[in-house]
Amino acid sequence: MEATKDLYNSKECYGRWLEKTSKEGVKDILKTNEKLLLKFLNDMFLGLNVGRGSKKGSRSFIRLNALRVRLIFIFKQLQERGIKDIRKTKPEDLHKLFSDMRAGILKTKRGEVYKSTADYVKIFKAFWHWNQKISKERIEDITEDLDTTREKAKFVYFIEKDFEKILEKASYDLKPILALALDSGMRVTELMNIKISDFLNEFKELNIRGETSKTFGRKIKLMMCSEQIKEYVKRVGLQSNDFFSQKSPVMINKELREIGKKFLTPEQIKYKNLTLYDFRHSSACFWLPRYKSESALKYRFGWKKSDMIHYYTEYLGMTDTINQEDMYLDITKTTLEKEIDALKKIVEFDNKLIKHSNQCLKVFESQLNEFQEQLKIVKRVK
Repeated sequence: MEATKDLYNSKECYGRWLEKTSKEGVKDILKTNEKLLLKFLNDMFLGLNVGRGSKKGSRSFIRLNALRVRLIFIFKQLQERGIKDIRKTKPEDLHKLFSDMRAGILKTKRGEVYKSTADYVKIFKAFWHWNQKISKERIEDITEDLDTTREKAKFVYFIEKDFEKILEKASYDLKPILALALDSGMRVTELMNIKISDFLNEFKELNIRGETSKTFGRKIKLMMCSEQIKEYVKRVGLQSNDFFSQKSPVMINKELREIGKKFLTPEQIKYKNLTLYDFRHSSACFWLPRYKSESALKYRFGWKKSDMIHYYTEYLGMTDTINQEDMYLDITKTTLEKEIDALKKIVEFDNKLIKHSNQCLKVFESQLNEFQEQLKIVKRVK
């Protein structure tokens, strides 16, 4: 069985594009720019000349497809604005292009405003930094002042009672997948690549392997679904090297769409249908107020930065809810140790007192028995 699943046939898609490009070239892209594009993509495939501070190693096929699609779009737009050689692009050219995308002057094929302009900006920044790195000449960083902020995403969010309704109507082999998704908060690609061997400590812990993660591998505790998963694996007869999910994301989302329409409010599904990825959002909202440590929450969800924590905090409208009971979590170790030592001394004293009392009781019982014997003797004499 394969080590990881290619959920979206990204490798095949990229391979077909390369094959077609080798015969026909990149449509509507000038040869000079095409050569530059292909060189960049090949370096990213090999993991060469990546930006400083960027992840080392080759890029995934999902990433390579995203790079090629967005860069081809940007190249075309710049060419239409009179820039024949992308390397001759000026800062104002880029600012105008991305400003037009954000303002809706330049629309999508569906006639809508671009909601992910920041993604295009970041990809061009990666390309330009690569261009700087491979160039023999000193090149200005024309991307330095580009705006990389993005509009806050709107997502489907459900609470525990909604989840119970969803789980009730889900098919038998979907129930454990949804339970694991909500408990773990994993990305879809991570979830789909979980094998039975990744469950540890009687299914109470889960190892999310680094090669399946967008950011980093991690080992997390399963707090709600371990028994359900354990029973499911046993009943279905899944083996160590089998993938846990026997359904594809397409199949799962198709079932979830129908369930979501029945149980989620119009406000909850206003922006899109219920999908498996929404369980990650809802999981984040579930765990956010329960984790005392920001770093621990980041670790569970595979976040490198705190941006998402701040986003979910604002989304939930959370305020400072600390109370006196929570303060016990911040008592220093020294204070706790002193209190424990004091308790130990009290217990030791109590034990000594009980021991002494028992000894006194035995002496009293012995004296009582002796008195009773003497009393019997006196009675017989009389």
